[in-house]
Amino acid sequence: MNNSLQKTFFITGVSSGFGRELARSALDAGHRVVGTVRHAEAAQAFESQGMGRAFARVMDVTDHATVQQVAENVEKAIGAVDVLVNNAGYGHEGILEESPIEELRRQFETNVFGAVAVIKAFLPFFRARRQGRILNITSMGGTITMPGISYYCGSKFALEGISEALGKEVADLGIDVTAVAPGSFRTDWAGRSMVRTPRSIGDYDALFDPVRARREAASGQQRGDPAKAAAAMLRLATMLERPPTRLLLGSDAFDLVRQNLWDRLRQMEKWEEASRSTDYVAG
Repeated sequence: MNNSLQKTFFITGVSSGFGRELARSALDAGHRVVGTVRHAEAAQAFESQGMGRAFARVMDVTDHATVQQVAENVEKAIGAVDVLVNNAGYGHEGILEESPIEELRRQFETNVFGAVAVIKAFLPFFRARRQGRILNITSMGGTITMPGISYYCGSKFALEGISEALGKEVADLGIDVTAVAPGSFRTDWAGRSMVRTPRSIGDYDALFDPVRARREAASGQQRGDPAKAAAAMLRLATMLERPPTRLLLGSDAFDLVRQNLWDRLRQMEKWEEASRSTDYVAG
């Protein structure tokens, strides 16, 4: 790769899933990648694959002080970051009534507050250079919902909204923001990475037990290919024209989200009269 085209990526959570695949794709394409991991052993393993272009930082996105320190260190010691990818996150599965409120806080601390902390740490550098690209990995669960993952969907709905609003705030500063919303892929999201609240209320058995069983059985057999998702994200990160505000990944995500949006529109139109009836009318 021509060095003038080489970019520096900062990717959270490169030990598994989309973060690992995107880091590999970026390194293979000749880019530099700063990847965050949770342990020193993982840091050594990540740097060993990069031929001097992989740099690891041990960081927990929920530790906001460390996030700030890492961002400042990376910009000073490694160089200007061109592409920020907020990938770190996890899924929580559980019926809302059964799930402790502490699990909701933990879900949002990682999937939402952690992502925002990383964005805030790098935005001053992007703004000073009048350039930068941010990819926030959300989910089709940021538009559609399914029983048993209300906490997860709530966190991804939040990150989708933040991404869209942020994009409008920074567009004139040369900074692009895209919410990347994958469907079902062959990552460990539904496997070891998922936190599951134990069942306790029998009234939900008929609804949810089959859903949980299907999800567990499908883990590792999903239609989506993580390597192909990484290729799409790499294209998004390096394209010369402005990227889209939102990109769905996977046929299931595209089909389900499109149907959801059509259903919303039909329901909205059905209740249009009630919506408009609340306007203030003078005199």
